[in-house]
Amino acid sequence: MFSINKTFSALTFFILLSPLLVFAQIPKGKVIEKQKHSSSILGYDVNYSVYLPADYDHSERSYPVVYLLHGYTDNETAWVQFGEVDRTADQAIASGEIPPMIIIMPDGGVTFYINDHKGKEKWEDMFVEEFIPSIEKKFRIRSKKEFRGIAGLSMGGYGSAIMAMKHPDMFAAAAPFSAAFFPSEDFAKMPKENYDRTFAKLFGEGLEGEDRINAHFKANSPFEVAKNNTEAIKKVKWYIDCGDDDFLYKGNDQMHSLLRDLEIQHEYRVRDGAHTWSYWRTHIIKGLKFIGESFHR
Repeated sequence: MFSINKTFSALTFFILLSPLLVFAQIPKGKVIEKQKHSSSILGYDVNYSVYLPADYDHSERSYPVVYLLHGYTDNETAWVQFGEVDRTADQAIASGEIPPMIIIMPDGGVTFYINDHKGKEKWEDMFVEEFIPSIEKKFRIRSKKEFRGIAGLSMGGYGSAIMAMKHPDMFAAAAPFSAAFFPSEDFAKMPKENYDRTFAKLFGEGLEGEDRINAHFKANSPFEVAKNNTEAIKKVKWYIDCGDDDFLYKGNDQMHSLLRDLEIQHEYRVRDGAHTWSYWRTHIIKGLKFIGESFHR
């Protein structure tokens, strides 16, 4: 009886311990924070964080890259601090769900990742003309469209979409999550305090109603750009994801409908959840997997 209990106890201990052993064996990538890009276009330093896959320091290979954009009022640390994207990437790479990849997380402030209407803060120009070329020289990145993806949440979801729509020759795939898509009619009707607080600096101060739907807004509206740049946008692979309780659901639904009408192939996923980190932390793997599959030949 003693030997049976002893054997049972050892077996029980091993069963309880085995998940911890498996987790401990997952190779860990490296997160490098407090990196700076000195921008001559913006006239200030742009902070960014980097995720490097576990084998980066032990190989000579070059890697595909995903530019991962944060939401409004967050910064370059958010996707690691709140989104735990490094842990997600470690596990997905180890299991073969995604290929080893570098993830770059820049600080976009509250710019929505575009140039402002006065041309004083040209974040988009900085990103395309300076940041990406600099990053892809600094790290061992495969600097071609077919190995470059972009994703983000909320403001960063909008940023990832508009960046890929305006520069479809630069990105193989885009995965906007809970994107801040505002159809023209909703943007015109937005309460004044919301517009003034969030968008006046970008599109024009003191504007109300239809006056907000100006040339700069149209040049940076994913709805307008999709209609005007349809054939080029078809060369990007699209994944759009939004929670069913997210306050931005309407714009995402309308973007899905527009892309269908324009016959732009895309995947659209609506899941249980709201505009929360628990949603993005859980589902970012879907976007990384989609982008990773676009890297395959």
